[in-house]
Amino acid sequence: MEKRIYPEPIESISSPLPFPKQSFSDAGKAVAALQQLYERNTAFLREAFASLAAGADTNVRFRAFYPEVGVTTTSYSQVDSRQAYGHMPTPGHFSTTITRPDLFQNYLTEQLKLIMRNHGGPVTVSESSTPIPLHFAFLEGTHVDGAAADRIQRPIRDLFDVPDLDGTDDHIANGTFEIMPGEARPLAVFTAQRIDYSLHRLAHYTATTPHHFQNFVLFTNYQFYIDEFVLLARELMAKGGGGYTEFVEPGGVVTKAGASAPSEGTPLGRLPQMPAYHLKKPGHGGITMVNIGVGPSNAKTITDHIAVLRPHAWLMLGHCAGLRNTQALGDYVLAHAYVREDHVLDDDLPVWVPIPPLAEVQVALQEAVAEVTGLSGYDLKRIMRTGTVATIDNRNWELRDQRGPVQRLSQSRAIALDMESATIAANGFRFRVPYGTLLCVSDKPLHGELKLPGMATEFYKRQVAQHLTIGIRAMEKLAEMPNERLHSRKLRSFAETAFQ
Repeated sequence: MEKRIYPEPIESISSPLPFPKQSFSDAGKAVAALQQLYERNTAFLREAFASLAAGADTNVRFRAFYPEVGVTTTSYSQVDSRQAYGHMPTPGHFSTTITRPDLFQNYLTEQLKLIMRNHGGPVTVSESSTPIPLHFAFLEGTHVDGAAADRIQRPIRDLFDVPDLDGTDDHIANGTFEIMPGEARPLAVFTAQRIDYSLHRLAHYTATTPHHFQNFVLFTNYQFYIDEFVLLARELMAKGGGGYTEFVEPGGVVTKAGASAPSEGTPLGRLPQMPAYHLKKPGHGGITMVNIGVGPSNAKTITDHIAVLRPHAWLMLGHCAGLRNTQALGDYVLAHAYVREDHVLDDDLPVWVPIPPLAEVQVALQEAVAEVTGLSGYDLKRIMRTGTVATIDNRNWELRDQRGPVQRLSQSRAIALDMESATIAANGFRFRVPYGTLLCVSDKPLHGELKLPGMATEFYKRQVAQHLTIGIRAMEKLAEMPNERLHSRKLRSFAETAFQ
């Protein structure tokens, strides 16, 4: 038997020089300090990896820590009760680890400004006790040659910290986080490592880097909508942009405003699982559209990751089964309640938790339907119903014993059935992201009304363009609102994080 030779234990840990805690009364300077610390510590890990790949000594472990921002308040004084975020619920010390301050610069600056304004005190910037995993230290878009890692004599885990799933969870968002004695209360919904995990997953699933994502996100379950979005976006760019600055497609294909063809990037030969397209405005104020495919699992996966970007709203645009005989193919359904039979969020958000409609989103969608169709008042009711949407995890529910699902659908007063809407709304509720749903009736299986092949082609040509135009118009209405109006207090509990 071959005798194994084990390397000597590593007793030495190399880290950057300690970063002294600093206090700031200016949000911009605090974010600049976070950026400086983050860049220094991630560069340290990248340089260490490069030196090891070049043959440096492997008897040293390398470690650097995430930046941390903290704030302490000692008063129970009331802040403006109309605000959904930007304040702490009780006196105490609150903190959160920070990653990618370059990507979140505007967001962090706004959050810290609100806290300083509402509580009248400074914030501190320091190093946390959470190590940065090597995988998350590489710059966005970096390709690491596998041969470089092969040249390192020890396992990577002996030399660097790696992602720790024990500390990458949603306990804060789920309201199940338990604070240990002497531990700071959470300042944000997501920790740095949870954010880094999702940023890497986003690039994998959508084939676009996180910095392209916009604050207003449309989800769809049909490629027809994406095709129409691409056509519309390219026409906008060719005409000067109409307020949008560029259009980004999977693979980093970029078309600038005023151009009729991409100026950078190469179209992908094969699309990723959930391709994303970005109609960009300054400050991430534009619209991202993602084809999530079919099913609640995909819907949960993508919203789990996009949520870390702290978008201002997301909407579901897709097709559904109409459940009422009075509905016609092509009618719209504006969801104001959900029956959750998708089950993918049962462990994170119990089914007894109500998912309320958000007035600002509902009004924007209804106004957009009226403007695009030219109908209003009682006439609008002819093509759009507001009611309960049921989401199910079984695409072929029609093939089961009808007494079960049909009875439940009837008792719930559902007017439409799909496989994604309740998941997206529930995850919006869970992650404090304003949500909404506008569906289009594409068949009526309970009434034997299905599209014939020719009918289907004509239906998609006619209806998808109008439906997408409504979704974009609704998003533009939401983008015109102040953030403090759009982010509803319905999404916040009585013991909330200060960050949006």
